[in-house]
Amino acid sequence: MHVEWARPVGEGPFATVVVHPEAGARAVDMRGVAWDLARHGYLSAAIDYERLENGRYRHTLFPWREEGDPVVCLDVVRAAALVDRGRIALLGFSQGGVFSLLIAAQTPDIRAVVAYYPVTDFEHWLNDPSYGTFRRMVFWFIRRHFKKVSGASSDEDFSRILEMASPLAQAESISAPVLLIHGTRDRSAPIEESRRMERRLRELGRDVRLLEVDGAGHVFNFKEGDADQARRAWDETLRWLDAHMSR
Repeated sequence: MHVEWARPVGEGPFATVVVHPEAGARAVDMRGVAWDLARHGYLSAAIDYERLENGRYRHTLFPWREEGDPVVCLDVVRAAALVDRGRIALLGFSQGGVFSLLIAAQTPDIRAVVAYYPVTDFEHWLNDPSYGTFRRMVFWFIRRHFKKVSGASSDEDFSRILEMASPLAQAESISAPVLLIHGTRDRSAPIEESRRMERRLRELGRDVRLLEVDGAGHVFNFKEGDADQARRAWDETLRWLDAHMSR
C-alpha cells in the first residue's frame, strides 16, 4: 500500500476520510481531492495497492485475494496518531468506489461511504443481456483480460473472485450510510450498477442515496468541461460527510 496524507489545520485527532482512486490512477493523483478534504477539516489518506506477482509489485484490478485483505488499509490508518478512530469514512472513484463499498462490508463502524460510479456486480456487468452484439464482443475480451489479471486458476475460481469483488453481493453486510454518485451517460459503468445497489440497500433498510448526474459520463469530475457537474457532486459529497461524521 502507498498512502498520501493531507491534514487540516489544528491539533487533532481528526475525522478521517480514506480515499481510493479510479483504476489506473495512484494515491498521488488524489492530492486535489485530499487537499480539499483537509481544507474542510478532514484528515485524508489516499491509498493505492500493489500485489507481488512473479517477483514484481504490480497494480492490479484485483489486489485482494482473501476475505480480510480489504480492511488491512484501516489498520494502517487507525495506527496514525492524528486519526479519530471513531470517525472514519470511505470515498472512492470507479474502482475506488468498489473498494470503498467492499471495505465497508467488512467494517461495521465506518461512519459513511461515498462511491462514485462503481461497478457493483461484476458478473452482471460483464454479461449484461441488454448489450448489443458489438458491446457483447468487447466485454468478452474484457472478461478474458480480467480472468488473466485476476490470477484465477479456473472458471470457478474466477467466479469466486468476481463475487468477492462485487459490492452488491456484500450488501447485507454494509451498515454505513452510502452515497452513490453516477452519471446518466456513463458508458463504462452504466448507471444501472448504482441503481441496483441503491435498491438493494434500501430493501435492507439502510441509509442510502443515489445522486444521478444528468448527462455525465465516467470519471466526469476529473475531466475538463464538466466543472458544474463536478462541483454539484463534490458539494453533495461534503454534505454527506458532514452529516454523518459529526460527533
